[in-house]
Amino acid sequence: MVPGPKPLSLELSDHECQVPRGWLRKRTAPQALVLRSRIVLACAEGRANAQVALDLGVSRETVRKWRARFLADRLEGLVDRPRSGAPRKITDEQVEALVARTLDQAPPTGDSHWSTRSMAQARACRSRPSHGSGGRSASSRTSWRPGSCRPTRSS
Repeated sequence: MVPGPKPLSLELSDHECQVPRGWLRKRTAPQALVLRSRIVLACAEGRANAQVALDLGVSRETVRKWRARFLADRLEGLVDRPRSGAPRKITDEQVEALVARTLDQAPPTGDSHWSTRSMAQARACRSRPSHGSGGRSASSRTSWRPGSCRPTRSS
């Protein structure tokens, strides 16, 4: 291993040391955040980028990136930044409600498991505006059309 330039020193406060350790213990933490936490904690021990990269099985560039991002933005630098592209069409609250619904209810199609299509269909049914006839015309109360929600018989 050829020694490179001396990396920037990385010192953590007590709080900055406890938060990444908490992410390491949290079973539901995203794996990318766990890896970044390991990188920062290893760098804080005074290890060189090359050694951290070797120990964690990542490239030196990855270690350099997260060391620099932590030095610039501290703990906030380890969290994913918003991505470019079209804005999301579904909010976090809607995702949470849909996940809760799929855990609490059986799929409306009678299947044993929810599929992405049945979840999308369930979401579409709930988000349609309701009118006096439940959002359906009299002629569509018992028939199914592609793109419509599963039919229900009204009384």
